[in-house]
Amino acid sequence: MNIEPALRALAAALHGEGSAVELSAGPDGEPVVTPVPTPGFEDAVVVVRTSGSTGTPKATVLTVDALAASSMATAFALKGEGQWLLALPLQYVAGVQVLVRSLFAGTRPWAMDLSGGFTADAFTAAALELTDKIRFTSLVPAQLQRLLADPSADTLAVLRRFNGILLGGAPASAELLESAREAGLRVVTTYGAAETCGGCVYDGYPLEGVAVRLGDDGRIHLGGATLAAGYLDARLQTAEAFVEEDGSRWYRTNDLGTLGADGRLTVLGRADDVIITGGVKVSAAHVQAELEKSDGVTAAFVAGVESAKWGQAVAAYVAVTGTASGDAGAGAGGGGAVRDGAAWAEEWHRTLGLLAPKTVLPAGELIMLPNGKPDRLAMIERLNALHQGK
Repeated sequence: MNIEPALRALAAALHGEGSAVELSAGPDGEPVVTPVPTPGFEDAVVVVRTSGSTGTPKATVLTVDALAASSMATAFALKGEGQWLLALPLQYVAGVQVLVRSLFAGTRPWAMDLSGGFTADAFTAAALELTDKIRFTSLVPAQLQRLLADPSADTLAVLRRFNGILLGGAPASAELLESAREAGLRVVTTYGAAETCGGCVYDGYPLEGVAVRLGDDGRIHLGGATLAAGYLDARLQTAEAFVEEDGSRWYRTNDLGTLGADGRLTVLGRADDVIITGGVKVSAAHVQAELEKSDGVTAAFVAGVESAKWGQAVAAYVAVTGTASGDAGAGAGGGGAVRDGAAWAEEWHRTLGLLAPKTVLPAGELIMLPNGKPDRLAMIERLNALHQGK
């Protein structure tokens, strides 16, 4: 992948010598650099589209000051600057940040070949090209899961050479994090959004210059120098998402959380993941965690679907070992027995009772967006169709 044009365009924008740009991928997978007018925004460097996992993507404007603050805080948290491996699409903030951090550090990033999708072999080959002693990369949980599924000696070796592996974009299961620790990897979980220049909370604690608070409704609010300037051509959405109180500016996320006595943030899940079924409130995040404890289930997505009887019914799209990718007909459970969705639903009803999903769609893997986040809309659509077809 030739990232030189993207690096040059970002460098020019950071120095005030070029317009803001948006990065995307062309048909051949190569980066495409598009200049973007940003009227009303000063010192804009890059426009990043939100993932669109829950609706229409928004064009988030990131400025020189916000990116500089994010880069400096990241270097402080990781105890140094180094060479970065790009393993994520450039059109999303985590990919952009690999290039931006490299520019601020004065190091040369290396991009892996994503033309054939993300594979352990391609990642390993790219990691072997890194020349600096201090190395970093950013991954999403689905990528790390793939790298640690029966890894080769070479893959484990290159993973262990990274001084830090930032893991974000979606919640990482306790099992995945434990596997990473057992493999000797230095993984740092991150939480943030395009609106905060990407991850701004590392292992539960805010980066230098980042503030975290909880709203009256339990929603997580993020503040500080890494906040985006707003959304392009979307004043109403900007005003709804970014608020100023007592001289401080905050981004109101759609996630719920708790703050420990030591200031550590625990993300509980999305504010809209509460399913009201038969008058009972069910946390989709809690059910997901329970399903992922089952033998043979590598990942789960839980949502509410329309139900004439219950108002909403709990439904689950589950990634099951032994099931071909995209095959929603059956999955292998413990002991190698093949189970369809009804069998999984029956088993979970025995263990979870009212919390158990009434509709289960097994597949080889969850449906993912290009940035590695679960494609919530696509999976909800399939779950709704399956539930209504019963």
